Amino acid sequence: MQLKSFLSTAAAVFIGLTLVSGAQADGHIKNKRVLTLDLAKKIADGCEAHYAKQTDWRPLNIAVVDDGGNLKVFRRMDNSFLMSIDIALLKANTAAGLPFPTRMVGELAFGKDGQPGLVPGIADIPGVAAFPGGLPIMTSDGQHIGAIGVSGATGDQDEECAQAGIDAVKDML
Repeated sequence: MQLKSFLSTAAAVFIGLTLVSGAQADGHIKNKRVLTLDLAKKIADGCEAHYAKQTDWRPLNIAVVDDGGNLKVFRRMDNSFLMSIDIALLKANTAAGLPFPTRMVGELAFGKDGQPGLVPGIADIPGVAAFPGGLPIMTSDGQHIGAIGVSGATGDQDEECAQAGIDAVKDML
């Protein structure tokens, strides 16, 4: 009975090691960077600081999500449009799921410089934002760790503010 138990355990260990080593081509488990709450707050702070320098922008909603689209930080400025809450979240989730700027989604859907869009149906997919204001958050070595979505001002202003939030922490990425 002990031999049977030993062989079962040995087989389980062998299978487990085979699966783990097969999961990574080089045999090493990779560390994955994550978007921490502290970093997400600093990104939102950077966006708010940039907004504070503007004189003619409408109040904003700012959503910061991890790479799975899970909300980390949300900020709603006084008197911001209520519908912009959902739009900021939509932009953040789009940039988390694809991961490229939501402006690019719009260009894929509707075209750019007079050319037709390459993927016109992408704008019809529920939960996809096809306008500026959502940006992926990437580490300095290219790992995607999250996204920011900003809504309330013009699309260009939303995107500018989102970029300012990311720029505020670029030395931490």
